[in-house]
Amino acid sequence: METGSHNIGDTSPFLNTLKEYAQAIIIALIIALFVRTFIVQAFKIPSGSMIKTLLIGDHILVNKFIYGVKNPLTRNTWIELNSPQRGDVIVFIFPLERDKDFIKRVIGVEGDTIQIINKKVFVNGKPFKDPPGVQHTDPNILPSGVSPRDNLGPIKVPPGKLFVMGDNRDQSFDSRFWGFVPVRDVKGKAFIIYFSWNSDSMSIRWNRFGKLIH
Repeated sequence: METGSHNIGDTSPFLNTLKEYAQAIIIALIIALFVRTFIVQAFKIPSGSMIKTLLIGDHILVNKFIYGVKNPLTRNTWIELNSPQRGDVIVFIFPLERDKDFIKRVIGVEGDTIQIINKKVFVNGKPFKDPPGVQHTDPNILPSGVSPRDNLGPIKVPPGKLFVMGDNRDQSFDSRFWGFVPVRDVKGKAFIIYFSWNSDSMSIRWNRFGKLIH
């Protein structure tokens, strides 16, 4: 006996299209989540601690794969690749408030001896070669008894840790004040500016698009 002209199991073209779109969206979201978790992630610079290298309102991409593949929950390394090197600009979990991410430059790796004398940084007894973006905005030199900003150490970087500083040296809250960064808490290496917004003039900084971060 016939049940009617409509075959059982048939679906309308609209439902088929809707299903295809839903599948495509789900796949795209999974790929985007995978890329963000393990390969590259976008960050926005909210403060001036890295001026002139990075400006407030710069939007950057961070290579998360360069230092290996980590468990996003425990921070344990699944696949070990490179280690952070002196001079790298890194994004990491802020040790004092783990819900925040910081960006600074690596000055010392494990085993290095760091000393700051009258604003000049020494690594293992040799002057640290500052990149072009490093600046000092305060001509005053603070003694170590007042602040570790301009005079510090010597101190040795422990195993599995990093000593980091902002390029805007007199206006940066960094390892001079709160200590070392665990390597396991490093999220990746900043490598390019893909967008920049000047909130003071409400304008786009076109000249910063595609600028590599050194």
